[in-house]
Amino acid sequence: MPVLLQAVAEHTDGYVRYRALVLLTGFNDPRTADAMREALRSPNDRLRATAYSFFEHHPDSAMVPVLVEALDNEVGEFVRPALVRALAAQGGDARAQRVLVREVGRGQNYFRSAAIEALGDYKAQYAYDAIVAVAKLDGPLQIDAAIALGKIGEKRAVEVLSGLQQSAPKTSQPYIAAAICLLGINCGSHENYLIETLRFSDKNIGFQELLRGAASGLGALAVAGRAEAFDALVAIGIPSRDPTRAPVALALGTVTLRNTPMTLAVLEKDPEPAPTIALIGEGFDMLEEDLDKERFFALVRRTFWQSAVGSPARRLMQTLIGKLDF
Repeated sequence: MPVLLQAVAEHTDGYVRYRALVLLTGFNDPRTADAMREALRSPNDRLRATAYSFFEHHPDSAMVPVLVEALDNEVGEFVRPALVRALAAQGGDARAQRVLVREVGRGQNYFRSAAIEALGDYKAQYAYDAIVAVAKLDGPLQIDAAIALGKIGEKRAVEVLSGLQQSAPKTSQPYIAAAICLLGINCGSHENYLIETLRFSDKNIGFQELLRGAASGLGALAVAGRAEAFDALVAIGIPSRDPTRAPVALALGTVTLRNTPMTLAVLEKDPEPAPTIALIGEGFDMLEEDLDKERFFALVRRTFWQSAVGSPARRLMQTLIGKLDF
């Protein structure tokens, strides 16, 4: 810890400072929060993004005014989404709610998309009306809004989503099917549609948008806890090649970081988990969420040492450590 803290504060190489800050999160030391607060003032985009991600996973109500103020000034392409997620984690605070609802309707589409996704992930009922307004408009944010409505779980959204099934382009239909499934409505049939769409797109070249939509939709269902969606991604992904393999691997990597307990439970039951772990590793390589990956690695290392020698859990953790090379 002292060496890492010193590197964060003093090292002349910005990347070394960034990696040291990420590694701090694996030690569960109270001094880490102080280092993160200091990093929020850094001109280094990587440090600020890591600090905001830390406060997403370790919400502190005292940080809300700081985060709200930062939202008026932060323009870093990879920093602002992390800031928005940190605020979304404070969804019970009225100050955070006001600025997040505002973010749905203002700024560049990239930033609006990040805000909509974060609000969906944190089931922000207070943003329902703002997201519905986006879902009713044609454009690139429509599918983001549809998935967010499914994650929020407000049953009223089925009317909007059913309308999109009739009006939205074919390439948007996998996202809409996933959203309706997330609402708990005819989930089996919508999940099966996603699986069959992924299989079709895998076997027939030229349907890349449908392929990405089906993989992403199944990923969203798996994050929500549907192991069947995870299994389908694995079954189709392991024997596949690009263009199918990349979006499937990305979906599995995302699921592993966002629903780690389910992923580990599924892997522990698999007599040959190595091919699935290799696919997850490919997804990790495509993801920029270094802090989330370090959190995952820390959990795996901790579980390894806490598990009995020779137990299924320990064997799985050993395989993960070896295959993912951490």
